[in-house]
Amino acid sequence: MDAKLKETGYRPSEDEPFMGPKHAEYFRNKLTRWREDILRESRETLESLQEESIAHADMADRASSESDRALELRTRDRQRKLIAKIDSALRRIDEGTYGYCEETGEPIGLARLDARPIATLSLEAQESHERREKVYRDD
Repeated sequence: MDAKLKETGYRPSEDEPFMGPKHAEYFRNKLTRWREDILRESRETLESLQEESIAHADMADRASSESDRALELRTRDRQRKLIAKIDSALRRIDEGTYGYCEETGEPIGLARLDARPIATLSLEAQESHERREKVYRDD
């Protein structure tokens, strides 16, 4: 992020052009930091799993360890999918399409993007999507 933006605690504002250079840089840095945090946590988890791969003599310890390992692997799979979404968002920033709803083409909104920087739908489009999904699930 531009050092000046970082020093001032910059937050995107509705008073600025939507997804102008400041907005794009803010979200690029937010996404990049998030990605780096996930990768760091994944490395730490992998190291921990490797250290715990020592065979347990006690059946209860072995079962507990296997359960922990399965949970960690599911978590890593979710993190892998999240990284793919972050990478997609970073590509959209590069392409100039980040921050715009995939269904309507309208701006997603700064508050939603700040809370969920990988969002691809506006709040209205997301709610509509969820309503349609619920209707099909109930049938």
